[in-house]
Amino acid sequence: MRHRRSDHDVTDSVKTTDVDAVAGEVRRIYLDLFRKGELTALDRSFADLGALYAGENEHYHACDTGYHDLQHVLDVTLAMARLMHGYKRIGREPLESRIFCLGVILALYHDCGYIRRRHDSRHANGAEYTLTHVSRGARYLRNYLPVLGMADLAPVAARVIHFTGYEVPIAKIRVPQPVFRVIGNLLGTADILGQMADRCYLEKCHDRLFPEFELGGIARRRDKGGDETVVFASAADLIGKTPDFYETAAQRLDFVLEAAYRYAEPHFGGHNYYVTAVEQNISYARKLAPAADKARLRRRPPRLANPAQDQLQFN
Repeated sequence: MRHRRSDHDVTDSVKTTDVDAVAGEVRRIYLDLFRKGELTALDRSFADLGALYAGENEHYHACDTGYHDLQHVLDVTLAMARLMHGYKRIGREPLESRIFCLGVILALYHDCGYIRRRHDSRHANGAEYTLTHVSRGARYLRNYLPVLGMADLAPVAARVIHFTGYEVPIAKIRVPQPVFRVIGNLLGTADILGQMADRCYLEKCHDRLFPEFELGGIARRRDKGGDETVVFASAADLIGKTPDFYETAAQRLDFVLEAAYRYAEPHFGGHNYYVTAVEQNISYARKLAPAADKARLRRRPPRLANPAQDQLQFN
């Protein structure tokens, strides 16, 4: 594929800044697997997600994290649906329609823990929740799934969401049935692939992720004795260290998440567009390392219609 738009997925066929576009493709995938499947919960989860990120939920501010934004969760959700589709074709554990819907909902809301409540007076930006956002997302799902008529799945959803983070080691996450570990592996894989395959991944890391890391206590960390460790000295340093991060992520994908990325291949008819896109991004990052030159990061990430995000983006 020679050309790909910055607001589209790895196949350049789905606009990943558009909730309706992604919802339509996920609905198509779902009905391909479950021709008489119930769409009510799936459709509502997309509508509620769009309202949440736009600040139209009365209890929450709009999303104000420039990296972990609406496009990110839609990219991850589309990847998740495709991985589940591929798994359904060749996987061992039965994947029923309700579990497919749960996987989509987990992907849609896996980063909702970055979004601040309206009465929050302690935090000025959602990035300050970086270290605890997965647990916050788990609490959100416990309350939200009953609204969708899926209360019985709320406890397991609150566990499976941790496959996307580092607050709980994946090996220690307990699930009631093997299929939920499959969903967790697919979810954690979709989270990694969805963001690293973004056409503007490196630009977003430089301009958006580094500021989030500064606010979230990732760029510089203090131990219990007060001594500071500099993890990322600058946005350029973050880009320079991205190839090393990829090596760690690859180990996580292969061994911790049980190589679930391979299920993209039966979906795409034998090709893995996500892995190809990730490797292209990392190849370019290696050319830039160790000191990334901002002038060589020329792609322009789409800006969503939310001025609240601009405070964490610098150009």
